[in-house]
Amino acid sequence: MHNIKDIRKDLKSFEENLKKRFIDIDIDKIKNLDEKNRDLIQKKELLENEKKEISKSKDQSLFKRSKEISLEIDSYSKEQSVIKNELDEILSSIPNIPHPDVPLGKDENDNKEISKSGNLPKFDFKPMSHYDLGEKLGMLDFDLATKTTGSRFVFVKDKLALLERAITNFMLDTHIHKNSYQEISPPLMASANTMYGTGQLPKFENDQFELKMEEGTDRKFLIPTAEVILTNIVKNQIVDKSKLPMRLVAATPCFRKEAGSYGKDTKGMIRQHQFYKVEMVSIVENNNCLTELERMTDCATNILDQLELPYRKIVLCTGDMGFSAEKTYDIEVWLPSENKYREISSCSSCSTFQATRMKSRYKNEKKETLFVGTLNGSGLAVGRTMIAIMENYQQKDGSITIPNVLRPYMNNMDKITAK
Repeated sequence: MHNIKDIRKDLKSFEENLKKRFIDIDIDKIKNLDEKNRDLIQKKELLENEKKEISKSKDQSLFKRSKEISLEIDSYSKEQSVIKNELDEILSSIPNIPHPDVPLGKDENDNKEISKSGNLPKFDFKPMSHYDLGEKLGMLDFDLATKTTGSRFVFVKDKLALLERAITNFMLDTHIHKNSYQEISPPLMASANTMYGTGQLPKFENDQFELKMEEGTDRKFLIPTAEVILTNIVKNQIVDKSKLPMRLVAATPCFRKEAGSYGKDTKGMIRQHQFYKVEMVSIVENNNCLTELERMTDCATNILDQLELPYRKIVLCTGDMGFSAEKTYDIEVWLPSENKYREISSCSSCSTFQATRMKSRYKNEKKETLFVGTLNGSGLAVGRTMIAIMENYQQKDGSITIPNVLRPYMNNMDKITAK
């Protein structure tokens, strides 16, 4: 969320920066609400001071005036609360300002490729899709999932279930032992306040799975990504600077309605309501965000390097970034059946945007209290990594060769074949 004090300093600049994200805001409305809010606060403070003076004087002839002042304060408080809520509602729905490094563009067509890595596989047969491979092996069952649960779910069975677990454990071990992340096993539910802190609420409420709780209790949601719960570990805190950077990693199921993707990737495991992901989160001093973003992205690409999967790295343009991001790198892995790269990781610096919403701060060397910087990145999406392995390592007979680095996690098995 944006700090109204910062916006107030340069309204024009704030408006121009948001235009880079192709967002139109009513800057005059924000200005007017801010002025009304401050005016009402000032009126209340004047009345409160007057009431204090009356109380000190103990002049009974002024007690009637004291009661009138109380009613006026109450009236101003109610009016100010309405104005403040309206202002906060507007501010909480405005995305982060893009970093100057980010290329200007409206959508994914304006993203910029940074690099490519790995060799595209060459087949002497027509490569199959992951869902055809999985069904031929008898280890992916979409029909059964539709019967038991609904569309956009899958049963992963037998050796593919083992592969899925092996991928997760390999990623965790790499991030913990080589990349110095601390493993966390977090709750899979988040409160509305926690979802607000990382920017899922209120703007993206329709994408979330809300749980039906007892009436009168706090609202709860299934996490759409471990980023939500990991980042909020520092909410409402002044973090000891000596503990920064904090680097956290978790492997969790993630739950998303995919409300805006009707008709997209309906076949297979690309876009599911439930999927597994290894998520990295960093909490840093706010002037170290972009350095940490490069490090985090390297941690993600290193996984693909070890798996010997071809991929490319792109920087998202201003119009394609997520709500909370100031700068984002997407990593896209090659899928032979589609003859194109598909996203497997997104690594973002959110600067102080989430920290402002969460009230997460630290004290610098000058003892100044500053908001922390937050970053998040997939390290990687487990299901999409399994898809990429299946498709890139497939053989003519429909079997799948297991990448060397995963074999110790799969009882030294070298190939997945049909029973």
